[in-house]
Amino acid sequence: MITLEFLLTALVVVAIPGTGAIYTLSCGLGRGRMAALAAVAGCTVAVLVHLAAALAGLAAVLHASAVLFQGVKIAGVAFLLWMAWATWREGGGLCAPTEVAERGLRRIAIRGVLINLLNPKLAIFFAAFLPQFVQPGPGATAQMGVLGLVFTGLTALVFAIYGLFAARARDWILASEAAMRWMRRAFAACFAGLGLRLALTER
Repeated sequence: MITLEFLLTALVVVAIPGTGAIYTLSCGLGRGRMAALAAVAGCTVAVLVHLAAALAGLAAVLHASAVLFQGVKIAGVAFLLWMAWATWREGGGLCAPTEVAERGLRRIAIRGVLINLLNPKLAIFFAAFLPQFVQPGPGATAQMGVLGLVFTGLTALVFAIYGLFAARARDWILASEAAMRWMRRAFAACFAGLGLRLALTER
């Protein structure tokens, strides 16, 4: 059931930087290892919710209902643009570990959940991607569930690698407020760009 073709395809899909990966990188670079892992946890929870929606048939409803799709999409665009604004307006140098604790890892994780949860294309992606690797029959739903969990595990692994690498790289620019300022502007531009791309997305 879990073939090499599926694993390679899933790995390629996960490795392409998207909204969740960029958020994880920004947390790792800006706030360190624990913040990056909190972002990974939040993004992974959202992927599991989208998987459950696909298995329950809600993805098909989302695809069929223009109003529902547009509603979720508008919420996602608004949140990404807010993330761009919030990232742009942050000032100063990088956060120390104690400052990260004060800001709250829970808030970082919740933002990760919202970033992925408010992307209606994820649920539709699961509904379109997983059946290609499922053998027809009574156990098709169970197969989709297993494949979806494997895909989610790969997502968490790749995002963790991105985040931990970014957290390690932050040491190189720890003392440079100018570098941090430009980095934040770059991530703000990425969030804004992803928001605009989502706004132009059709079902």
